[in-house]
Amino acid sequence: MNRRARTAALTAATVMALSAALTAPATAAGPVAAPGGHEATKRAVRAAVADGVPGVTVTVRRGHGTWAATAGVGNLKTGKPRSTRDHYRIASITKTFVATVVLQLEAEGRLSLDDTVEKWLPGTVRGNGHDGGRVTIRHLLNHTSGIFDYLEDPGFQQTYMTADGFMKHRFDEAAPEDLLAIAMRNRPYFEPGASFAYSNTNYLLAARVIERATGNDYGDEIDRRIIDPLHLTSTSVPTTRVTLPRPSSRAYSKLARTDTGPTYDVTELNPRLAYGSGQMVSSSADLTRFYSALLGGRLLPPEQLRKMRTTVESSRETSRYGLGLVDRELSCGIHVWGHDGGIYGSNSDAVTTANGRHSLAVNFNGDWSGSTDAIIEAEFCGK
Repeated sequence: MNRRARTAALTAATVMALSAALTAPATAAGPVAAPGGHEATKRAVRAAVADGVPGVTVTVRRGHGTWAATAGVGNLKTGKPRSTRDHYRIASITKTFVATVVLQLEAEGRLSLDDTVEKWLPGTVRGNGHDGGRVTIRHLLNHTSGIFDYLEDPGFQQTYMTADGFMKHRFDEAAPEDLLAIAMRNRPYFEPGASFAYSNTNYLLAARVIERATGNDYGDEIDRRIIDPLHLTSTSVPTTRVTLPRPSSRAYSKLARTDTGPTYDVTELNPRLAYGSGQMVSSSADLTRFYSALLGGRLLPPEQLRKMRTTVESSRETSRYGLGLVDRELSCGIHVWGHDGGIYGSNSDAVTTANGRHSLAVNFNGDWSGSTDAIIEAEFCGK
């Protein structure tokens, strides 16, 4: 999903703060120093700020050690730096949490990946060529359903993704059924299973399947099954809370398909519009812990983890999509597994190696420039 709201032009003090952030080294922190240096990662973090990102926070977990760093600012008005403990909106990284719960339910025999959406949500996926009787839960999780992405609906974009629309509607509360109705107004991209098309509607439906199978809100199931057991103290599935927990930075957007023009403060918004496709809040430390545990086999039995890592060709040349999990091949040949996420004012990425022993999570508090890919390449490939 995406982001929006307004701040004044940069003050002279802010410009000075940004200049200092560009020239000062990234600040290292963490309870234990991870083995090995992170000089390339530090340079990539500073480069992101030089490219225009207000601020960056990153955490690396390697074995039993952690390393964390920040660069830039968390508040353009005051020049306050970012924190390694910042909470931020993780957007589509939420999808890995949702897929994990679905696979846990499969392991418990409460559903099958081959079940149809119609079985669990009768009458929900219907109209304009959509047929829930032909779409399976697996199709939802690996984005091969062909179901239209409600975020691409022109009316939705006009209402929520323009500067004027966002300012008027940032606190709107839409029920999942309202968002599904938007998707169903449009024709599917292709026949179920015929291709790959990333669609946030898939994970809205997956969250609803969790709720139908358990009788609980999908967020409560994520709490019980993942957040509490792993002690992810900075991670939550907010309902309609529009503010971020502390500590946190402000979140900024151009609210346009450009890196020029006004910069808006878009920190406060109603995350329920993202629902199971991108509603969650976390921190870099928690995300590295989550992906390390997931790929390390602590959350899923071997059979379900194998299914999660069974991939299909995606829209990116260097990556393939599993069940809520992306397999990304880096330039040095290393494969990392994880997910990225973008929402108004926040770009995030979290990845780990196949054994879960080397993990990284990074967040930008601006959504118009910088490259999380470059930071991942720097950490795992040293360039």
